Amino acid sequence: MYINNPNIKLPEDPDTIVWKYLDLSKFLDLLLSQKLFMSRSDKFEDQYEGTFSEPTYEEIKKLAINNPEFLNYYKTHREKVAISSWHINEYESFAMWQIFTQNSEGLAIQSTIGRLQKALEPEKNLKQYIGQVNYIDYKKEYIPFDDMFFPFLFKRKSFQYEREVRIISDTSDTRININDGIKINVDISQLIDKIYIHPKSENWYKNLVIQLVSKLGFDIEIEKSDLESDILI
Repeated sequence: MYINNPNIKLPEDPDTIVWKYLDLSKFLDLLLSQKLFMSRSDKFEDQYEGTFSEPTYEEIKKLAINNPEFLNYYKTHREKVAISSWHINEYESFAMWQIFTQNSEGLAIQSTIGRLQKALEPEKNLKQYIGQVNYIDYKKEYIPFDDMFFPFLFKRKSFQYEREVRIISDTSDTRININDGIKINVDISQLIDKIYIHPKSENWYKNLVIQLVSKLGFDIEIEKSDLESDILI
């Protein structure tokens, strides 16, 4: 279930549009299981995930001089946090298609902040938080550590193009072993507003997705990517 945390930055407008780009197999797994996969934070490609900037790390080291477990807790906490990444954008992103779909058979889920919040209601075992990522200079800027989620809501400026919003779950108070990640229950009808088909895909692929979604019992609007619209002249 979604829990509001006043310390976490989030767009004020619940109708803010967000996207998730993924391949067909992951999309089908989402529909079939009606569960959203969340990756363990230390399994992301960016090795800085869930870590602190240099100014913050120096301060934490000082606090840990007489309490080494303090620093070790922050290091191991990354293994207990799972994340689902979404992209804020009013429109499709050509860059996101390139980065997150490996071939012409990918697709994109369009949703909103408000829909994400409502879609998390079926999950009763774990709490979820939603926050917008801040992009900073890790050599110069400070990351607060008075909230355990802050390390997971900051990234290096090199990743600004991602314009990321994250769903975050912390399993620290559970016996769940998240391995590479966890799956949480979601309301698919709330999670997905529209589906956009890869701009380079063939018509047969769009028809395949339409049939699959229909046979699985979902009434979701499906569009061909606007990036592949016919030219006017």
